[in-house]
Amino acid sequence: MDNLFIYILRIADCSLILGQRMSEWCSKGPTLEEDIALSNIGLDLFGQANGFYEYASKIDGNKSADELAFKRNEREFFNYQISEQKNGHFGTTMVRNFLRDAFKYLFYNELSKSKDETLAALASKSIKEVKYHLRHSSNWIIRLGDGTNESNEKVQKSLDFLWQFTGEFFEMDEIDNKMLQEGIGVDNKKLKNEWNKIIIDTLNKGKLNKPEDGYMASGSKKGIHTEHLGFLLAEMQYLPRAYPDAKW
Repeated sequence: MDNLFIYILRIADCSLILGQRMSEWCSKGPTLEEDIALSNIGLDLFGQANGFYEYASKIDGNKSADELAFKRNEREFFNYQISEQKNGHFGTTMVRNFLRDAFKYLFYNELSKSKDETLAALASKSIKEVKYHLRHSSNWIIRLGDGTNESNEKVQKSLDFLWQFTGEFFEMDEIDNKMLQEGIGVDNKKLKNEWNKIIIDTLNKGKLNKPEDGYMASGSKKGIHTEHLGFLLAEMQYLPRAYPDAKW
């Protein structure tokens, strides 16, 4: 497959899968206002995914954006493993989103400088939404961390578990390096220092401890995922697969 096509799919998949997870919060938020906020974040992510899938579809020339989202199997998805992790309690969702939001904010800022005008435009549009997502999740990390003893302990436990999935953010494989050399992609490794600053500053405000780097999960760029993605795709893709010719 074309390197640019795969590069775009990776970006789209990360937004789609996290958007699906966020959709699971609909009608289950801790407050009405937060319920709406969580649903809107999910819609933002679906919108971002659709933009990148539409571009990938043009490059591919065979599959539509919908087919890329609903007609691929688990091993054909390239989203970061953190995106597919279950929502858990509200604090777990905020930790997962915060770690990812901080990276995506930096990533889209760099991608907006891409020589590929379509990618740059999609990234520029996404930055505005991700900036809000990061503000939302970081505010909750501070609020929950600096709340009760129970909320602090729960958030810290979620942070300790989810930290293992952050290593993938900064990996660079052959496709990443080729895209970087062509002035299209982002040097993920160079984002780590700034990402650490955002993470540490927020955790300090929330009286939370940054976990030590230990075992780091990997493999999503090769289609390797945790046990959660298969179940998520089975639910998300059921209708399009059951009624492939349906018109909505």
